[in-house]
Amino acid sequence: MMLLERKGTLDIEKSAQILSAEKQLEKRHVKLKQLQNYIVENGLKVIVVFEGRDAAGKGGAIRRVVEHLNPREYRVVALPKPDELEQGQWYFQRYVNHLPNKGEIVFFDRSWYNRAIVEPVNQFCTADEYDIFMKQVVPFEKMLVESGFIVIKFYLSITKDEQAKRFKRIKNSPLKKWKYSEVDQNAYALWDEYTSYKKRMFQATNTEFAPWIVVKANKKSKARLKIAKKILAHFPDMK
Repeated sequence: MMLLERKGTLDIEKSAQILSAEKQLEKRHVKLKQLQNYIVENGLKVIVVFEGRDAAGKGGAIRRVVEHLNPREYRVVALPKPDELEQGQWYFQRYVNHLPNKGEIVFFDRSWYNRAIVEPVNQFCTADEYDIFMKQVVPFEKMLVESGFIVIKFYLSITKDEQAKRFKRIKNSPLKKWKYSEVDQNAYALWDEYTSYKKRMFQATNTEFAPWIVVKANKKSKARLKIAKKILAHFPDMK
């Protein structure tokens, strides 16, 4: 009986925390809509990158951020595996084709940073291709910033146990199991390799003009609230 009472208390506390975060997020949605108007009026070009391990909640976080935005003035880009033509192009070219126009926000659900972690871990690129990317990515982002783009980079961080729980829920869901790929199957076993490449990525690409924002994402509601706050914080001049 005591265990049930304790479990019930924990559930109530958890629900209260989620409700509180959701109420705060609702307030941020109003400000995000104001921010979108500000971006349109001032012709700003905003890039928001979402990276993280598989099942970190990147897609869900983006959906919550854009929930009340005008769909005509933002885009979500989630590129599939490059085709034969794209494989012969400069690596960054397929991403350049999706950069925002003036007055637009583009959210990248995974980005050019695929080559920093996912590709080398799963041997989807060669060691030379990885080295070339790591030499070019900082100059590439510096060119973006110097050309008037605002670059915001999020990394959603989850624990190994949380990833395992989420994979289990995805596999058992009739609506979500299609998302479980071969890469996901290997992700848990390759956890340490992902960690090693992640550390290299942070060390090499956490620059002053395009820093990484690491968001603890075990609790989705808190993570989404922090993401909204951090996006708004990038525009202190917005009235």
